[in-house]
Amino acid sequence: MIYKTANDWNQSKSKRVMLFGMSGLGKTHISQILRDQGSWFHYSVDYRIGTRYMGEHIADNFKKEAMRNPFLAELLRSDAIYIAANMKFSDLSPLSTYLGKPGDTSKGGIAFDEYLRRQRLHRDAEINAMKDTVHFIHRAKELYDYDNFVCDTSGSVVEVVDPNDKNDPVMSLLSDHVLPIWIDGGSGHTDVLVERFAKAPKPMYYQEDFLLDCWENYLSEKSVAPVDVNPDDFILWGYQKLLENRLPRYAQIAKNWGVRVDAKDIANVHNCEDFSAVVSAALEAR
Repeated sequence: MIYKTANDWNQSKSKRVMLFGMSGLGKTHISQILRDQGSWFHYSVDYRIGTRYMGEHIADNFKKEAMRNPFLAELLRSDAIYIAANMKFSDLSPLSTYLGKPGDTSKGGIAFDEYLRRQRLHRDAEINAMKDTVHFIHRAKELYDYDNFVCDTSGSVVEVVDPNDKNDPVMSLLSDHVLPIWIDGGSGHTDVLVERFAKAPKPMYYQEDFLLDCWENYLSEKSVAPVDVNPDDFILWGYQKLLENRLPRYAQIAKNWGVRVDAKDIANVHNCEDFSAVVSAALEAR
């Protein structure tokens, strides 16, 4: 850990953190507060995934849909128009749309094999985007003279590292440069997170073995064929299973490389000073 004690954190002129945990618990909200109210550089892993590593796939998916319209198809062929995703830190819908939902195509689903292929692309993209954190720390300082840095991770960071391996290459690299901070919502936040996800789905990545088990269990439990799966129902069902599966693994990451903060404390953060106090308390508790 780059800050061993609360005093190390409080005295440091260069505060660098990595926020991780389930989507909907405040990672991006806190990052925006730090960016807007203080001298913090905000690096969004999801944004990097959607622009640097998945941007071409996302745009091609849009173009494929547009090519079904003869009017748009002719304009695309002649380069009279172009189509691109407008990714934002606070709106990851282009990435979510590309990853899609498996199931009945007449209800907006995609074939499970295609869903699996896109999941694999996302895994590689997320690993690369996580490693890019180090590059952006240096870039933030050299180009913009930012000493403070917040890495706003994807909720699925836990799926691309091994929480039980203290030598995990991704976490070993990151923990040399940032303090990993787990925002713990506990099991009590499950219903709220599922409700938020239903209203505004975030990009979802599952470890492949877990995804295959979920898919088979869902088909068996619902007595439904793959082509008849309601994609909206499966994605919510799978999200709830994922919440339960991730909690102990988030805790292990915090134990090995960082600290834990309570989502309730994060919800009460309104400025940089509030955030610094929460981190200081977490280091003291550790």
